[in-house]
Amino acid sequence: MAEPLLHVDGVSKRFGGLLAVDNVSLSVQSGRITALIGPNGAGKTTLFGMISGFLTPSGGRIFHRGEDITGVPPYRLARRGIARTFQIVRPFAGLTVHENIAIGAHLSRRSRAAARDAAAQVAQLVGLAELLDKPAASLTVAGRKRLELARALATEPGLLLLDEVLAGLNPTELIAMVPTICAIADRGITIVMIEHVMQAVMSLAQHVYVLAEGRILTEGSPQAVVGDARVIEAYLGKGAAARLKAVGAAHV
Repeated sequence: MAEPLLHVDGVSKRFGGLLAVDNVSLSVQSGRITALIGPNGAGKTTLFGMISGFLTPSGGRIFHRGEDITGVPPYRLARRGIARTFQIVRPFAGLTVHENIAIGAHLSRRSRAAARDAAAQVAQLVGLAELLDKPAASLTVAGRKRLELARALATEPGLLLLDEVLAGLNPTELIAMVPTICAIADRGITIVMIEHVMQAVMSLAQHVYVLAEGRILTEGSPQAVVGDARVIEAYLGKGAAARLKAVGAAHV
């Protein structure tokens, strides 16, 4: 197998006496969509924070394209082609949609005109082309999610970390967002996504890691993971897998 685009090797993170991430290792192959799932408080966003340089690991190493990037600050990782979105979307409310996206495009473009041209192309990809001149503050939740995605894409990443980009969307908005994520992946951008919407995970991801209590519980295809008793227990509590099996048997 080819060298992974991203490799996390035994990474841990402590906040005082709290061990939020405990000796986590995972590998992400180039050109794939990989999902990171798990119950609330499992350490998923903390792990993203370390991969993207916003947090420094307490232990372990992180490699991108075979090079050690542990503790490298976010602006340098952005220049390497690593971008991320955030759970809580905070656009520059006083700027237009176009201006918000252009900020990301300035990473690799010095001229304002070039950044705005690139921003318009990204807006087309994520479904914001008709809203370029609108104030960012006027966007719906779904619009702000797309704007957050656009700002990350404008930096031209090779590795895109999506932190619950589907959270807060209604079923119609969710269905509309899935093809957008597929279109991004079709451009050769490797995606790692934290997600709770299992319908989306099943339809988008080729590989899934399950994090629980700061540790990798299991990994595999979406189909294998959702049927794993340990995963069911992590989400629904001890004994849940047996109860669900008993209910299923009663309906046979």
